Amino acid sequence: MRAGGHGEMSRPGVWWGRKSTPAKVETYTRWSFHLIALIEFVVVCGPVIEHVRPRQAALLLVMTAVHSLGCAVTASRALDWLRGQRERPLRTLWAFGAGTAAVAVVALLVVEHAPGGKDVDGAAGAVFAVVTAFGTGVIALGVGGRRRVFLTVAGFALGAGTVCLLLGRPVAVALVVALVVLACGGFSAFTSLFSVWLLTAVYELDEARETRARLAVAEERLRFGRDLHDVMGRNLAVIALKSELAVQLARRERPEAVTEMIEVQRLAHEAQREVREVVRGYREADLSGELAGAQGVLTAAGIDCTVTGPVTGLPSPVQSALGWVVREAATNVLRHGDARRCAMALTVDEGRVVLTVENDGVPQGGGSGGGSGGALGGGSGLVGLRERLAEIGGTLRAGPLDEGSFLLTVEVPLPSHSGEAHPALHTFSPVSEATP
Repeated sequence: MRAGGHGEMSRPGVWWGRKSTPAKVETYTRWSFHLIALIEFVVVCGPVIEHVRPRQAALLLVMTAVHSLGCAVTASRALDWLRGQRERPLRTLWAFGAGTAAVAVVALLVVEHAPGGKDVDGAAGAVFAVVTAFGTGVIALGVGGRRRVFLTVAGFALGAGTVCLLLGRPVAVALVVALVVLACGGFSAFTSLFSVWLLTAVYELDEARETRARLAVAEERLRFGRDLHDVMGRNLAVIALKSELAVQLARRERPEAVTEMIEVQRLAHEAQREVREVVRGYREADLSGELAGAQGVLTAAGIDCTVTGPVTGLPSPVQSALGWVVREAATNVLRHGDARRCAMALTVDEGRVVLTVENDGVPQGGGSGGGSGGALGGGSGLVGLRERLAEIGGTLRAGPLDEGSFLLTVEVPLPSHSGEAHPALHTFSPVSEATP
């Protein structure tokens, strides 16, 4: 019962935790506009209910409620358009603009004709100011371009001043009303556009981060391609030449053809062995270089990366295996989750080397921990690392921890003859210009 209750309680947190950072910002932005629409109605309710007669108050409240609902709908559709998820909602914008103008005019008419003195005038004036300011800010989301936004705000201000003049108000009052609408509407429009700009910037930063991760993977593929070309290019060229020579000798029935074909066979086996070494990663990876490269790449991606522990003095097979682990771990941190920090630590104790890589930003419910490494541990990258480590007696464990963290732990036993090398181990020192 306890576990089930905890699961029910954690559902909202899981729903939020599964969202990426841009999706969280977008959700926050959308609900902020919905909350603003609700605030508009709440702000108007107090003075209208208190100072305006029931008939006029009911009219103003109903119109304001409809306008608030239009605020939420128009803002949502405008955000969809700005995110490229739909066409520009022109009909919605025109309808909402007309509704805003209608509510503002009705508020001015109440000020002009309803009895009740200054309190009624203040309540109706509050409706006019709030509806105009909020409406201008929402419409600014869908007009596009700074010039159009300015023209929209100026148009509402000019319209408000003109209506005041038509109702017989003095020029000074009409001018003040126009300036108030211009200032409040301009501020509301600026706030709305700034929220959209912030949302767009978050999405662009996230795309840049994904691009950086893809480039890191592409660079690794290019490196692998260069290694494969270096291995195969020379051997295939020699095999082709010797095969051609063997054909010529065979046509002349020269016994040297057999010798050349034996050499071709030897070169083919040698090429096969070297290709197998490249594919299986037997070429040694420099642990110090991999740590510096991982720290440089993660730092450039905006992730606070720290590296501690000795990296030199370890046997070559151990350094090579741990170097591949660091490379794969850094790639996973870049490509999965939304990490803000990553800690890599090496320790040597009791004849074994332990490497831990811990990062945050893992969505809740993204996998289960344990020795298998959970869902993330089932990827081909970590499976390949386990196979590589198994050949030197090493083990790998990967899985999520509490509070959205992920821990990868690698243990590699040191050969018995390497015990004398322990005093020579040196601690990692970060470099300022590390290249992955």
